Amino acid sequence: MNKIIHSVIAVVSLSLCTTIFAADIGVDVRFSNGELSIIRAYYEQHPTTERKKKNHRSLPPGIARNLNRGKSLPPGIAKQALPGALVKQLPPVRDGYERVVIDGKVLLVEVATQVIHDVLADVILK
Repeated sequence: MNKIIHSVIAVVSLSLCTTIFAADIGVDVRFSNGELSIIRAYYEQHPTTERKKKNHRSLPPGIARNLNRGKSLPPGIAKQALPGALVKQLPPVRDGYERVVIDGKVLLVEVATQVIHDVLADVILK
């Protein structure tokens, strides 16, 4: 009985560590090819007001440079949700992650750490 309890504890501990430290053990979380196609097609068919703005205000260059894979989102940065119609077309986002729009880029961000795992640039603002 004691061995079974220790085995269960080990499995649960390992699964928690895998979830929390997925990036540390080499799990590569990115947009799938299907997600990329759906997002690009949506924005091609639904021009946004941001795309139409001639004087679109971008983020300051130092912050914009940090919107890359493996970097953390700056504290207090304004995130926008994807349009509801687009979210309905996409498969559910992986647990612990969110898709957001920042400065004309669609980002896949780990919620707990705010680390960017993938970036789809120039899809909204062209």
